[in-house]
Amino acid sequence: MLETLDRFGSSLWYWLALAMLGLTLEAAALYYQYALDYGPCVLCIHVRLWVLGFIVVGMLGAATRSIRALRVVLHLLTVIVTIGFLERSWQTLAVERRWLEGECSMDLGLPAWLAVERWLPSVFEAWEPCGYTPYIVLKITMAETLLGIGALVLVVALALTTAGLAGGRQRVSCADGTAAPPHALHAGARARRAAGVRSR
Repeated sequence: MLETLDRFGSSLWYWLALAMLGLTLEAAALYYQYALDYGPCVLCIHVRLWVLGFIVVGMLGAATRSIRALRVVLHLLTVIVTIGFLERSWQTLAVERRWLEGECSMDLGLPAWLAVERWLPSVFEAWEPCGYTPYIVLKITMAETLLGIGALVLVVALALTTAGLAGGRQRVSCADGTAAPPHALHAGARARRAAGVRSR
């Protein structure tokens, strides 16, 4: 099972899918902003920044997926980005449902060297105070949808991180001569059987 997950986590399609997920979420946010006139709040902009993390990590993973150490690091980064994404999505939902009290300012609260609202205001400038996200489908709000997506991505990222770390330990054990991964044992058995057939 872990070997299958490790192969999946090293595939080009997985990393491209992660990047495409980020691009799709950003495109959907911009559609709601400019086509349907739902302006983003500060928390929405924070979510967009974490979504940008999916795009960056996905592209880096697609380029470096053959290097195990980097791949495991990127799986860990995916977990971190997803946790940040989930936290901001939950905050958005909590403000929307009035679970949290307090006002949301129009200041992003980012350091001066990360002035994304000045670099790309069409994407990262807050338009409205927090407290509402539009319905997506069947009375499910955007904040609820983001939480569901984030939970799914987190489960996948944790599974792939575990598989990547386990695969690395198997290779270290094999190099030390203490153990070999199951697929290597199966391959060796097949080779011995084929050699026996040829000798007969």
